[in-house]
Amino acid sequence: MSKFQIRSLKPLSFVAFGLAALYGCGSSSDSEGGATANGGAAVRGGASNGGASAGSSNGVAGARSSLSGAGGGLGAAGNAGVSGAPGTSGAPGTSGAGGRSAQGGAGSASGGAAGATTMGGASAGGASAGGAGGAGSCSTPPAADSVVGWASVDGMNQNGTTGGGSAKPQVVTTLDAFKTAVSGTTAAVVYLNAKLSNASIAIGSNKTVVGVCGAEFHGHLGISKASNVIVRNLKIVGYGVGDCTKDPSFDASVGCSSGADAVSITSASHHVWVDHCDISDGTDGNLDINAGSDFITISWTKFHYTPRTDNVGDDSTGAGGHRFSNLIGSADDVPEDVGHLNVTWHHDWWADNVNQRMPRTRNGKIHVVNSLFTAAGDSYCTNSGFQAQLLVENNVYSGVKNPLQPDANGDMLARGNVFSNASGTTTASGTGFTPPYSYTPEATSALSANIMSGAGPH
Repeated sequence: MSKFQIRSLKPLSFVAFGLAALYGCGSSSDSEGGATANGGAAVRGGASNGGASAGSSNGVAGARSSLSGAGGGLGAAGNAGVSGAPGTSGAPGTSGAGGRSAQGGAGSASGGAAGATTMGGASAGGASAGGAGGAGSCSTPPAADSVVGWASVDGMNQNGTTGGGSAKPQVVTTLDAFKTAVSGTTAAVVYLNAKLSNASIAIGSNKTVVGVCGAEFHGHLGISKASNVIVRNLKIVGYGVGDCTKDPSFDASVGCSSGADAVSITSASHHVWVDHCDISDGTDGNLDINAGSDFITISWTKFHYTPRTDNVGDDSTGAGGHRFSNLIGSADDVPEDVGHLNVTWHHDWWADNVNQRMPRTRNGKIHVVNSLFTAAGDSYCTNSGFQAQLLVENNVYSGVKNPLQPDANGDMLARGNVFSNASGTTTASGTGFTPPYSYTPEATSALSANIMSGAGPH
């Protein structure tokens, strides 16, 4: 079982959360430092009271600004040297609010050694010889969190979700290279360093796909008949930015639902983890899960839409727009869904212009915990539909209508949620379920700020 703890992000708190580490605040404020070839301590995560100090006079320590803590100072630099005396390890930085404090690993004469475990729980690697990934580099993504929730649970002949594992990362910058790298079942870690447009790509099994340097994918990203997949740190934009007719599969007689989702997890795919992504403007939906898919975690991800109206087709909603973010289960009468569609949503943010489906559910045991809903002007937020069992806890619903929608043929237990300037149903006293992983929900007092600063790519 995965250790899943969610608590308020106080200094050093992400050890308590049971995650390996938390990403930085945002790409505009993060800096990424690397040691010089002659070996300084590599330090990731300074904090409000100052970053870790540098190694010896023979190396220059890099530093990374804190997640959201005020300040986030950089580590001091030593005098650059040429020869090989190893740098000493940096002292731990004091963590700012939500920041990651780190203890730098000692540098060697030929390059930084692997960094020591950060105070937040993640291993921060030292820089390689020659200073690769030096100050200001974006080519190395932030350290990954540990997967928690349903994607961490063993099942269907798969032990947790590891993606491409320890495979050597391959950097791709073109659509053809990306398509090739993520296909098949061979374990692979793929760093996308590009902005790809008008594409439909299928990700195969045993893949880790990571965005670097502000990578974006526009079109449709599909996971079908695949298992053990991780997608993180990536901005994903669907075809329907402001207008569903931009989708190449749009059918005017049907409307927006004839188009593609920005992300689809379908056809019995399992053990899929989508983490720290920004997903928007899917023509039909932003991220949908159906057709017997299972063991899925969606974490630290922001969902939103560009305003649009849909005045044609059978599914027309007029001024409301077909801005339906997340569907679990495509219909009530899908036999392969029974016993599947188990999904954890944690630290996700449903934001601008989402109309409904946050998420809309069927069949599965679905855990919505420590997430944020600010989609003003919505129709409804969280639904429990046909034979679904929902546990909805310690979330913040702010300025939305109908936060909870427990259907008569579904089940929902809601507890510990906060409703601010919200109207409509705010209670649900069903049975829910007991998740098969250990966790402690984070307090809601600082949750909104933590998610707003922490969700999405970095």
